[in-house]
Amino acid sequence: MTSAESTRTHHPIGALDEDYFELVDAMAQMPGHDVRDVPERMATLRAAAPVHEGKMWELLGLGAAPNIVRRDAAREFAVVGYQAADHLLRDRTLCSSRIWRNTAEVTWGYNIVVMDDPDHRRYRGLIEQAFTRRAMESLEADIIAPIVDETIDGFADRGRADLVREFSFRFPIRIIAKLLGLPDADVRQYHVWGTEVVLFGQFERAVAASKAMGEYLVPIIEERRTSPRDDLISALVEVELDGDRLTNDAILAFLRNLVTAGAETTYSSTGSLLFGLLTNPEQLEALRADRSLMPQAIEEGIRWQPPLSNVRREVTRDVELAGVHVPAGSFVYISLLSANRDSSRWENGEAFDIHRPRHAHLAFGLGMHMCLGMHLARLETAVALNTLLDRLPGLRLDRDAEPPAITGVSFRRPTALPVVWEPER
Repeated sequence: MTSAESTRTHHPIGALDEDYFELVDAMAQMPGHDVRDVPERMATLRAAAPVHEGKMWELLGLGAAPNIVRRDAAREFAVVGYQAADHLLRDRTLCSSRIWRNTAEVTWGYNIVVMDDPDHRRYRGLIEQAFTRRAMESLEADIIAPIVDETIDGFADRGRADLVREFSFRFPIRIIAKLLGLPDADVRQYHVWGTEVVLFGQFERAVAASKAMGEYLVPIIEERRTSPRDDLISALVEVELDGDRLTNDAILAFLRNLVTAGAETTYSSTGSLLFGLLTNPEQLEALRADRSLMPQAIEEGIRWQPPLSNVRREVTRDVELAGVHVPAGSFVYISLLSANRDSSRWENGEAFDIHRPRHAHLAFGLGMHMCLGMHLARLETAVALNTLLDRLPGLRLDRDAEPPAITGVSFRRPTALPVVWEPER
């Protein structure tokens, strides 16, 4: 069976239109997706204390949240201060990811998201061989830049576009699919499945998508074992550490997670950075004039609006956090968004400012679960921003359109970015 035939056979929704933004966006609209003032609510909570006992959603005044880990803890705590969050994430033995065993492990498979040491250390040691900074930088000319250019080609002559629907949503998943060596015709299907597998509130649908992804991807993995190509799946098949190699199940678990970890995060972070620049036009002009500001602009964007606003862990032993006793077995909801705006570390941390002094942030996580794809994400964002500024002279918000906003609780990004520019004649 060809990959295209597999897509048609296992598609759980129906035929996909050329523009499938609404389909994926609707699936991604988790509870709280339309909440705009989460940073303000977090700031109020953080000003009261860096650690609180209770459920984060209720503490924020958002009502009851769905139990997406599908398991109850005796006690729950919300961590909103930088120092407490840093302490939890840095210690490899203090927090466990086993709270995801009833959800993410079922739909993705046993991968680094749900692993603790020693399995995590061994598995990550294999996977990260394919994600070094040097390996990612070699992709710029062959994959990233052409895809970004082709995406912009779709609207460059018009003089106006929605940079969410037409740009930030589209190019990251195309890059991931190209890295994997998937056919262009299968990109939308892979994106839809990858979005469905994290619908823990619709668990049967998530499990069905997981099964379909396995039926589609395992034959491709097997093919790469016998006929390797110059792609990421072949690299994962071939990596070795102390005699260990990745099994089909291990590679499949990674590929199921890659839509969220590799595409959705870049989609969100690129959109939020563009929002920050477009709503602060003097900073956009500074970046346009001096591209050496690009690295700090990217870091400021993901500090200010992390694509994943929080992580959840289970505490493995009793710990004191900012004067609060957190007993073993408790769930902790660590707000990366709030920690990254803590005034004890960043002056006026609520503001977007590409000129601020740089301090290490938590947007890519910390410790054992620090993001494997952070070098790729930074590179993609730099290429995307540089190319937009080069090709769309006078890029600015469309003042005749509804003002854009960043929304969401766990996954935050702009809902739209209507822009105009002076098209070349």
